[in-house]
Amino acid sequence: MVPLAESRTVRPVPSPRQRLVRCLLAVLVLLAGMPAAPVRAEAARWQWPLPAPHEVLAPYEAPAHRYGPGHRGLDIAAAPGEPVRAVEAGTVRFSGTVAGRGVISVRHADGLLSTYEPVRGTVEAGDAVAVGDVLGVLEQAGEQGHCPGATCLHLGARRGEDYLDPSVLLGARGPSVLLPWGGGVRTPYSLAAAALTPADGPGPPSGGASLR
Repeated sequence: MVPLAESRTVRPVPSPRQRLVRCLLAVLVLLAGMPAAPVRAEAARWQWPLPAPHEVLAPYEAPAHRYGPGHRGLDIAAAPGEPVRAVEAGTVRFSGTVAGRGVISVRHADGLLSTYEPVRGTVEAGDAVAVGDVLGVLEQAGEQGHCPGATCLHLGARRGEDYLDPSVLLGARGPSVLLPWGGGVRTPYSLAAAALTPADGPGPPSGGASLR
C-alpha cells in the first residue's frame, strides 16, 4: 500500500505593504516605551532691570481692546534711588518727563521698545546702551504713580502701539515673587498681532495717566 503524503500547512507570504505596516507598528511600540525627553524652558530674552528678589506688586493686565482699561506693564518693588538697568542692548529713544513722571524708553534691535518709569534718567536720547547698563535711578512717584503707598518700577514692553507682557520676555531669569493683587484677569489682547505690528516712528513714548 502506498503511504499517503503528509499534509502540510502553507502559510501565505506577506505582501510588501503588510511587511511595511508590521515594521511601522514595531517602531511605534519601541517609541512608546522610551522615556519622554525633558521639555526645556524657553530662555529669557530680557534681563531684570532691578536686582533680585523681584517682588511683583502688580502683573501685566491686558486690556479687552487697544484703548480699554488695563495694566500695561509690570510693577516691580524697589527702593527710591535704586539704579535701573537696561533689560537688553539698544538705543535710548526717549529720556524725559511724561505726565509729571520721569520716563525712559529704549529701542531694541528686534523693534521692541522697553519703557521704565518713574526714573530720573542719566542717559539721553540717541545713547547706545548694553544690557545691564544703568539708565537712571528710581524716583518716588507719590500717590499718582503706579504703586500708591509704595515705590516701584513700572516696566513696559511695546511693539508699535501694542503692549506686551514683560514677564514673558523676562522668562525665568532670577527669582521673582508675585505678591497678592486685587485686580481681575482679562483676556490677552492681540499678542500674536502685536508680534507682527511694525515698530512705531520716532517721538516720545505714548501712554499717559489713562494708559496704565
